[in-house]
Amino acid sequence: MGLVSQALGETDLLDLPGHIAIAHTRYSTTGSNRIVNAQPIVAKGPDIELALAHNGNVINAVELRGEMERDGFEFAGANDSEVIALALANAPASDWEGRASHLMRRLRGAYSLAVLTKSELVGIRDPLGVRPLCAGRLGAGWVIASESCALDHVGAELVRDIEPGEAVVIDERGMRTAKPPSAGKRASCVFENIYFARPDSVMDGNLVYSDRERMGAELADEHPADADLVIGVPDSATAAAVGYAGRSGIPFGEGLVKNRYVGRTFIEPTKRLRDLGARNKYNPLSAVIRGKRLVVVDDSIVRGTTTPRVVSLLRKGGAREVHLRITAPPIVSTCHFGVDMATKKELIAANMSVERIRREVDADSLGFLSVEGLARAVNSPKENFCLGCFTGEYPIPVQLEMDKLVMEARAARAAD
Repeated sequence: MGLVSQALGETDLLDLPGHIAIAHTRYSTTGSNRIVNAQPIVAKGPDIELALAHNGNVINAVELRGEMERDGFEFAGANDSEVIALALANAPASDWEGRASHLMRRLRGAYSLAVLTKSELVGIRDPLGVRPLCAGRLGAGWVIASESCALDHVGAELVRDIEPGEAVVIDERGMRTAKPPSAGKRASCVFENIYFARPDSVMDGNLVYSDRERMGAELADEHPADADLVIGVPDSATAAAVGYAGRSGIPFGEGLVKNRYVGRTFIEPTKRLRDLGARNKYNPLSAVIRGKRLVVVDDSIVRGTTTPRVVSLLRKGGAREVHLRITAPPIVSTCHFGVDMATKKELIAANMSVERIRREVDADSLGFLSVEGLARAVNSPKENFCLGCFTGEYPIPVQLEMDKLVMEARAARAAD
C-alpha cells in the first residue's frame, strides 16, 4: 500500500531473478483501498496460471462475478480485475486468440491488460480502446505500458499502440499479434487527452502536450477575453495556456506555483481530504499578477472544490480580474470506464448553469471548450471518443449510477 517509492526499493527489484515481470500502480474504480484488492492478481485455470494488471473499469463485473460464484469460483477481493483474471484463466480455449476472444465476448467496459505467464507477456486492449496501451523495445527486450512516457523513463523506444480489440503475445520469438484488432466502433476516453495522460505521452500518434496546446487555441477562438496575461493552472493546463496565449496574442506567464507534494485532489476519497489538498496545492506569484487582468486556463471543473480556492488565491495575490477558461466541456455525467470522478449529485455542472458556476467560483467570466472544439483540437472525429461525461451518451449502455464498493457490500451481506 502507498506510493511505489514507499513500497519498493531498488534492492527489492535487484533481488528478483525472473526475466518477465508486470507491475501496477492502483487507482481504484472498483473496490476499496485494501491490500487484497492490490494488483497484479494471480489466477489459476485448468491448464494455465497467470498474473494480471488492469487499467479500466468493467461495468458488468458484478453480474459476471455472480455467475462465476454460482459455478463454484471463489474470490479473495472485491474488484473487477479479479473477475477478469479468473475469466481469462478459465476461458474455454487453448491459445491466446481464443482466450482473448472469449474475454471480449463476456466483458463490457474498459480494460487494458498486462498478463504474465511463466513464459509469456501478453497485452490485451478492449474492442473500444477506451484506455491507452502501447508496446516498446528495450534493447533485445519488450515493454508494455499504459502510456508511452513510462517507456521513456526506462530507456525503451515506442514501437506502436496496441490497437482496440487486439491481443499481443511476447515470448522468446518476440512480439506477435495473437488476436487481430477490432474493426468496429472506437471510443477512446478523451479525458486522457484533456487531463489524465501525462503531456509527454504519445497516443494515437499525437503528443498529448500538442493536443492540449490546440485545446487552448480553440478556447481562445470560442471564448476570447480582454486581458493582460494568460496563466495556466499547473501542471495539466500549462500547455493549453500556451496555446491560448499564442492564438490570442496575450502574453503567457506563470502566476501560480504548484506544491509538488500534493496529488490530484479530484480523486481524493473524501471531501475533507479534497478541501485540504486544494488549500495546500497552489501559491500565487503576487509580483507577476498584481494589478493584472488574467485569463486563467484550467483543464476541467469536476466538483468545483479547487476552482474557487484558485480564484480566491489569485485575487488575494492582487489580480484585478480573473477570466476562467476550461479545456473540458462541462462535466454533466459520471464516468463508468475507469475515472473515479464523482456521483452526478457532486458534479457542479450537472446541477448548475455556466453563469451560476461563474458566480459560485467568483470569476469575472467563465468559458468551457465545446465538444466540437475539443474534437478539432485532438484531430479526430468526435465519434472516435467516449464523450459520456460531457453528453450523458455512452458508447455502450450503462447504469445511471454505479457504486465502486458494491462487490464488498454484497460480500458482507452474504457473510451475514
